[in-house]
Amino acid sequence: MDLGNGSLTVVIPVYNEVDNIQPLLERLGAALASWPGALEIIFVDDGSTDLTLDRLKQAQRSDSLLQGIRIAHFGRHLGQTAAMAAGFRLARGRAVATLDGDLQNDPAEIPRLVGMLKDWDAVCGIRVRRQDGFVKRVSSRIANGFRNWATGDDIIDTGCTLKAYRRECLEHLELYHGMHRFLPTLLRMRGYRVTQAPVSHYPRLRGKTKYGTWGRLVKGLGDLWAVRWMKKNRLDYDPFLEVFEADAVQQRVKTTESAKVKG
Repeated sequence: MDLGNGSLTVVIPVYNEVDNIQPLLERLGAALASWPGALEIIFVDDGSTDLTLDRLKQAQRSDSLLQGIRIAHFGRHLGQTAAMAAGFRLARGRAVATLDGDLQNDPAEIPRLVGMLKDWDAVCGIRVRRQDGFVKRVSSRIANGFRNWATGDDIIDTGCTLKAYRRECLEHLELYHGMHRFLPTLLRMRGYRVTQAPVSHYPRLRGKTKYGTWGRLVKGLGDLWAVRWMKKNRLDYDPFLEVFEADAVQQRVKTTESAKVKG
């Protein structure tokens, strides 16, 4: 199944990114102008207090290169996991890609990652030559290493939003606050095939980062132990399950009796 030629949904959480909306739309238009299948872009406005929502509505009304813009809006700030979950629920594409709204991810990478879904269920970006401050880069490296040690996983860059998924991976996936950082681990727990690929990264030129280093660290530690507990206590009875259906047994009996009559 080649998802590189199928329908695609791009989910983009945004929070107070008014100055980045138009440049992001231009990059999306250039990157996906030749996409061969149906295309929709879902912006999830996470309770912005600036003019982000107005700018999105303006773009939706305009004659843009992107004809499939959809907007989901939270009446209050709920966080990135809630925004992701809402986007996943609304997605109609066979493939779903996620992207940050701050222009640090390159939309041009999306077709390559989606193309890899031919062989994988999810593809996670790894930011190379990361354009963040020294403290943020070092703290992320330490956090990723500790997270992998605790969960037994090998995801190099859990903080990279640029990812691609088969939509069926995300159906019936129940998320809690902060769990978007553990999506690859949660998917592997459900038996899906997850791989990683290098992607480019750019410095933030407009607006401010919404996530402080220490705030993420404290919250992330609590989430980490929750995921570790989930993985350790996950029920996996499928290899041992056998089901005997009454209808099937009755059908075998009827077939046997019919054969005897004919004999």
